[in-house]
Amino acid sequence: MTQLTGRPILEAPGELGGRPVLSALLTGARTALLGLAVVTVPVLGLWVVTPFADDGAAGALRLASALWLLGHGAPVLRGAAEAPLSVTPLLLGLLAVGQLYRAAGRVAARGAGRPGRGGAPAVWAGYCAVACAVVAQCAGAGEFRARVLPDLVAVALVAGAAVAAGARRTGAAPVGVDALERALDGLPEALRPTGGGSAVRVAVLAAGAGLLAAGGLVVAVAAVLAAVGRGGGSAVFAGGPAAVAGVLLVSLVLLPNTVLWGAAYALGPGFAVGAGTVVSPVRTVLGPVPEFPLFGLLPEPGAGGWRLVVCVLPALAGVVPGLLLGRAAAAGGGRGVGPVRPPAPWPRAATVAAALVAGLLAGAAAAGLGWFSGGALGAGRSAGVGPVPWWTGLAAAGWVAVVAAPAALLARSRALRPAGVRARWLPRVPLVPGALAATARRGALLLRARAHAAVTRLAGTPGGPGDPGAV
Repeated sequence: MTQLTGRPILEAPGELGGRPVLSALLTGARTALLGLAVVTVPVLGLWVVTPFADDGAAGALRLASALWLLGHGAPVLRGAAEAPLSVTPLLLGLLAVGQLYRAAGRVAARGAGRPGRGGAPAVWAGYCAVACAVVAQCAGAGEFRARVLPDLVAVALVAGAAVAAGARRTGAAPVGVDALERALDGLPEALRPTGGGSAVRVAVLAAGAGLLAAGGLVVAVAAVLAAVGRGGGSAVFAGGPAAVAGVLLVSLVLLPNTVLWGAAYALGPGFAVGAGTVVSPVRTVLGPVPEFPLFGLLPEPGAGGWRLVVCVLPALAGVVPGLLLGRAAAAGGGRGVGPVRPPAPWPRAATVAAALVAGLLAGAAAAGLGWFSGGALGAGRSAGVGPVPWWTGLAAAGWVAVVAAPAALLARSRALRPAGVRARWLPRVPLVPGALAATARRGALLLRARAHAAVTRLAGTPGGPGDPGAV
């Protein structure tokens, strides 16, 4: 009886040490249910506070299931006309992928060194089992209807990619470095950046961060201009607190999509908000757009003019990858031939090749994210919204490669220049931030010393450690 009362009936998945497959299955199911709860709780809360709601609790649960599926890139159908809805709320997708990535990493860490206890396939199976239940619940008649086979395939692919990346997290090399090393080793000798896989990966991440920052800046400026230049409120906000909360919630989950659309705008190709429309720095052609706060940030139709200034942002985003690659080129990628012999710097052609590879990878990532951020908001004119993936990818690759290659060569030349020549090329003048910091530090020490001396004089104790004469 003591054993029965002292042992919990339902053990946590991490405590099922003797049953690793069951533990991994429960971990995957728990991860899916947690992500589903993140979507369901706000939707049910809005349904509770909405007066005279059209649907009951079953309709609210169906909406939550549809949003969860959309977060995985799974398309759903809306209304009796079965209008397609395939725009992925990327915030929900990031939450789902992040949770799966961490769960698979924990399971792989528990099973490291024990054959047959990796558990990644079981995590994937548990997650997909919950997805099957969600699709079955959302497949019947209703306002939102799931497409069984495409939705299951989409969830399975996203979950498989996240689980595979999380299970690999326990390895020594970051994800993608080994593949990059093998691809770079296949280049000719004159174009081969030895040991440059990690440097190229960091450069691609820096380029992506720069482009996302450019998109966020474009969205922020558009929001300020819309708030200042357009009076009056949206008709959506006239529906009461529940309608306002719903609109704000939808705007929040679509905020990453908006940032990516802003990045596509800064890159040049822009994006569309329906058939026959284009929003770019060169020109803006709009028709009737839905009454939605995010669409209120769209610029007025007309020629580009001063909007062409935003095209400088992708150029600035390509400078940091170039500087990083230039430092790696001067250091030879950090890989030496032996313990005594230091690594040889990359040739100039290899440095340019590394910059071009980083540009191509950044372009591929931009195309993929542009495809995920767009889709269909309905039938007819709303069947295509968002950036054109191929144009966005080509523009990102071109901007990063064209800017990063000369920046990498300059940084490499600067790092390899001898000390004496470097002093003549760049006078020994401390950087402005460093000089300001040193001046502020000396001023703070002097003020502290004088304050200490004043206090000791008032107390009647001459001198002291803070006396200015001792400094």
